Amino acid sequence: MCDICVMNAVKDKMMSRRSFFKTAASGAAAAAVGSTMTGTAAMAAGHGSVIDMTHTLDGDFPTYFGEPGIEMEQKFNFAEHSFNLFQLSLNEHTGTHIDAPLHFSADGKSVDEIPVENLIAPLCVIDIAARAAEDADTQVTPDDVKAWIAANGDIPANACVAMHSGWAAHVKTDKFRGFSDEAQHYPGFHVEAAKMLMEETGATSIAVDTLSLDHGMSADFATHYAWLPSGRFGIENLTNLDKVPAAGATLVVGAPKHRGGSGGPARIFAMI
Repeated sequence: MCDICVMNAVKDKMMSRRSFFKTAASGAAAAAVGSTMTGTAAMAAGHGSVIDMTHTLDGDFPTYFGEPGIEMEQKFNFAEHSFNLFQLSLNEHTGTHIDAPLHFSADGKSVDEIPVENLIAPLCVIDIAARAAEDADTQVTPDDVKAWIAANGDIPANACVAMHSGWAAHVKTDKFRGFSDEAQHYPGFHVEAAKMLMEETGATSIAVDTLSLDHGMSADFATHYAWLPSGRFGIENLTNLDKVPAAGATLVVGAPKHRGGSGGPARIFAMI
């Protein structure tokens, strides 16, 4: 075969392959659009914006025990090695994070075992910020849950019920931890409110904008011991709850997935 014939044959084959891939790409794009149009109920509901519910984590972030929750050691830097890499030493329960059932039970689900479908949830926000401004030890009560239902309707299945106490605004001050007289002082869920949510609703998670699901003064962690062993999970240290509606948003929880973990920092956001 002559040289020009070989060249033309190769060119024809390349054009044929290019046409094939172009057609395949167009098909994939069409499929993706179709998937988006008929995708999750959250997107079909018309969510138009996203709110970050996650605090930025560093060694100064307040922790329950008062010790730094994260240490970062730079092992490689761009100037010397042409890339950056940090080694992390991390307390699972620091920053905006998940409490897995295993955190307060002998054999509950670890964080990697939380069903992925539970990590996308209708968000229900119970606002006690005005009360918390007057009383740091206030709690979400069954009456607060009833008032939310009266105003917004039933709590949806698989919901995350979040306490908005306004405490996220104190994160850079000593008030966030509120330690005095051998106790901490900040709001949380009363155990009876947690039991009501367990027995009368389909909620699978509760969340707070404070350091603990229990209020700071708690000595027995009653809410932790009621909620987590039931197979449900908790979220602590949320922020921006003042920027989402009482009902109608969808919470997306980027939970960590380390095997056997009792929880861990998470990137969490709400679609509105």
